[in-house]
Amino acid sequence: VLLELERRGVVSSSGSACAAGSDEPSHVLLACGIDPVVAQTSVRFTLGHAGLAGDGPERLAALVADAVASVRS
Repeated sequence: VLLELERRGVVSSSGSACAAGSDEPSHVLLACGIDPVVAQTSVRFTLGHAGLAGDGPERLAALVADAVASVRS
């Protein structure tokens, strides 16, 4: 899914930059009370001021849905 998102111009990651290479769930998500299994499967999106301006969350949701559909097919 991350590769499909990148092809659509969306920068995403399965973890933070400071935890690169770690297989552990995000300590930040765990501190927020997120279940470790859910935290392990989280995806981080960074939205710049120009990337998805205006309709950011809605456009991002559509791009993610398209990427997931592409991977499933």
